[in-house]
Amino acid sequence: MKGKFTLAVYVLFAVVAVCGVASSIILYISPEGEMLGAILLTVAVFSAIGLATMLVIASRNYIRNVSKFAKNLTTSQRDSLYNFPAPTVIINDNEEIVWTNMLFDKAVIDGKEPFGKKINEIFDYDLGKILSEKGSLVHINDKFYRVHGLVNETKDGKLILLYLNDITKMVELEFEYNQSRQTVMMIVVDNYDELLQNAKESEKAHTVVEIEKLIESFIESTTGIARKISSDRFMVVIEERYLSQMIKSKFPILDKAREIQVGEKDHLTISIGVGHCSDNLSESEKYARQGLDMCLGRGGDQVAVKTENGFEFFGGVSTGMEKQTKVKTRIIANAITDLVSTNGTVFVMGHKNGDMDSIGSATGLCAAVRSMGNEAYVVVERERNLARSLIEYIETNDSPDMYITPTQALMKMDDTSIVFVVDTHNPDFLDSFEVYKAAQKVVVIDHHRKMVKHIDDAVIFFHEPQASSVSEMIAELIQYLGDKVKLTARQAEALLAGIMLDTKNFVMRTGARTFEAAAYLKLMGADTVSVKKLFSNSIDTYQQKSMLITNCEVYERCAVATARATSQAMRLAAPQAADELLGINGVDASFVLYEEGGIINVSARSMGKFNVQVIMEALGGGGHATMAGAQLKSTLTNVKQMVFQAIDEHLDNLARNKTKSKK
Repeated sequence: MKGKFTLAVYVLFAVVAVCGVASSIILYISPEGEMLGAILLTVAVFSAIGLATMLVIASRNYIRNVSKFAKNLTTSQRDSLYNFPAPTVIINDNEEIVWTNMLFDKAVIDGKEPFGKKINEIFDYDLGKILSEKGSLVHINDKFYRVHGLVNETKDGKLILLYLNDITKMVELEFEYNQSRQTVMMIVVDNYDELLQNAKESEKAHTVVEIEKLIESFIESTTGIARKISSDRFMVVIEERYLSQMIKSKFPILDKAREIQVGEKDHLTISIGVGHCSDNLSESEKYARQGLDMCLGRGGDQVAVKTENGFEFFGGVSTGMEKQTKVKTRIIANAITDLVSTNGTVFVMGHKNGDMDSIGSATGLCAAVRSMGNEAYVVVERERNLARSLIEYIETNDSPDMYITPTQALMKMDDTSIVFVVDTHNPDFLDSFEVYKAAQKVVVIDHHRKMVKHIDDAVIFFHEPQASSVSEMIAELIQYLGDKVKLTARQAEALLAGIMLDTKNFVMRTGARTFEAAAYLKLMGADTVSVKKLFSNSIDTYQQKSMLITNCEVYERCAVATARATSQAMRLAAPQAADELLGINGVDASFVLYEEGGIINVSARSMGKFNVQVIMEALGGGGHATMAGAQLKSTLTNVKQMVFQAIDEHLDNLARNKTKSKK
């Protein structure tokens, strides 16, 4: 309003000036132009009258506002407010300034004319917050003020008094306190023993020196300290201000670590757990250890920073190194033997929409427990299962009573029952959450990269993200459960089917231990031809798979296919289509999206160059670098765009990492 009034004044002033000058010139130079000059002079006179009228009205409005304010204050009150030791301003119903005290004029507006201005021209504010008990924090001229307000209702309107408390020093002190708080980092060299076991002594000494130089360079630009806890583990304490810089730069120490070469082909990777924003150093150290566990559970070569809602991850672009030692497997096997021998019925359960690895590993573990003398069952929802052929094969040729429903399991459970969870560690993905909650003791065996939301009450948590499959892990465990534990040929074939599914017939994620496990199963009588028949498809599944492949498009070297499920066969066809799309030239990864019951299911696969697990985590899913998935409540179009966006972000991160490495 004030701006419009000012503009009108300027316009009228200009009209008066132009018309007055023009009429004078015309009347002086050209007597014939008396008529035009008279008209211009008339316009100038009326414009001058209008300008004077507007100025009088504005003056009266100002006087009226001041009068309203003055009527409601005594002389002593006005004097007290004017000399009040905090900047004070009074605004009217229209939020226009009608009065200011001396300190407001001096400290806030620097002596400028305030009257008639809107208060939001001075500072941004929320009147609701200002009138609350806590007031509102505002920033004015590089200073911070806590603004409180009082409302005075009168018959002439409403006057609002705002007083500003300068808390700049307090804000700066709080900021400095937060910036100087101690952050604890736990740093470990991934697979240190496996990395150096075949290295020469000179190479070992060189690697140790390079690792220590890496840690020293990491903190040399900070005020922090680093201490070596063991040969492969360090503890670092730095201030929060330096952590924020590291987060912004996405921890370049990860890239520098990969530049350290051990021997001719191996490169170093590290994992870092970060604990901060806690009440004390002890709690920060606990969070750092939790973060480190998350890193190692996700394959290493990354940083996990503790946040209010869980963990934030950085890095994770390398493939984890396979561990050659089986000491951990033997220890876990001994613990499982003791646990089973001192408890009752065992129930083995996989994830929702169980596949060959989930059902195959559960079958093998259940058979092993039965051979130990315990009652054991596999809990499975048959109606939402992708391995029905395996279930029917075992029931027909081996154990007709091995598989039960969750309802039957709940009826059989008691205080001595144990639930083994295989091929998942997220409680939301379980085939039956009720069975898990009813168990007194839970054992988790999984190979997927660790998620923030995981089962944290397990008495045994056997986690090997470098393993090709859970079936491989179970095959190794069985060899250490005792001489009495033996598998039949059909049970061995169930485990072999799980390995073949997750390795794409021994092509992806295979290591020496994968073939050792397969060799053991072959000795138990597993027939590869029989296993191959378990993967045979119906004509419906084959048609669905063909439709998906036909409808795919290639985006940034990623094949993306979408469809709506027209039958139950789509659940099996989608992951198979994702596998086959990798056979297209120029395709590094594949994403198959299909809608079923209002849920968009995503199956993601790669040949190793592209980390699909990172893409799926961005969508709320998870998995491995070469095989992952997600489920979202949305539309096919929206999820497809989300996949494209996640691909772009992942490629941008890879490009930045390459640029840093070159530097």
